[in-house]
Amino acid sequence: MGELAPPAKRAFALSIVVSGNLLGIVLARILSGVVTNYTGWRSIYWISLGLNYFIWSLLWLFMPDYPSSNPNGLNYFKMLWSILVLCKKYAVLVQAGLVSFCTSAAFTSYWTTLTFLLADRYHYDSVVIGLFALIGIAGMILGPFYAKLLIDKTHPLFSVMVGEFINLTGIIIGTYTGRITVAGPIIQAFTLDAGLQITQIANRSAIYAIEPTGRNRVNTAFMLMSFLGQLTGTSAGNKLYERGGWVASGSLSVALVALTFVICAARGPWETAWIGWTGGWGLRKRKENTKTDKDEEEKGVSGGG
Repeated sequence: MGELAPPAKRAFALSIVVSGNLLGIVLARILSGVVTNYTGWRSIYWISLGLNYFIWSLLWLFMPDYPSSNPNGLNYFKMLWSILVLCKKYAVLVQAGLVSFCTSAAFTSYWTTLTFLLADRYHYDSVVIGLFALIGIAGMILGPFYAKLLIDKTHPLFSVMVGEFINLTGIIIGTYTGRITVAGPIIQAFTLDAGLQITQIANRSAIYAIEPTGRNRVNTAFMLMSFLGQLTGTSAGNKLYERGGWVASGSLSVALVALTFVICAARGPWETAWIGWTGGWGLRKRKENTKTDKDEEEKGVSGGG
């Protein structure tokens, strides 16, 4: 999607893709809650199988065909190795990946341990617990709005820090009031999903221009770090909740999001090296396109039909 969109509208296009990705994760909670309450746990696997075939059919019918960015071909194993090379080559990719790792870990830790809190403390059934995902969806569907108002106008690093500030505020409120009132986790659900949406769109916008002929590999590297964060958050959140309850697992999320500010502060918005703040402090986007971006814009105009 980002490759098909013109550079000026790339953040908006990416916001749609990211919204779909995150909505799928959150909507799965509603579906699993209903299925668990009214049928056996095996049913969710049959539903997943049907959904995967449905997605495959949609891709077959509607996925656009466009020229390869590597027309000379690329060996599969060389492609895998090149992903590691990209991480070594581009500091902005590593910075975005580490931020995404921490944020994704906090996200999955919350949504995993929330089930335990609502069942143990508030005695909600699986359907009500699943419906909590609707709160998160409210924060996610505003993704295109975030992209147009904030991410399209400012440097991605500033947008990331805004998103992380929203995350940190919601996590602190939810973690330290969650056992007193259910309003705390409700606020956390909205802010965490909104903050994650902003940071993911901004990070993808930052890394998309670094390797025009290897954007799929750049995205693979970024998503690998994101998924590792999700796995870490799920595992660590479960173990901490078992040992110390809601506050223990939530405090891990506070620490993870606080770490993202350190990662962002280590490298300024216009820094070309791995660490530092050379190149200026301005957080507004500079109106300068690369030759690749200009070519893409011309392509988008000429092939707009």
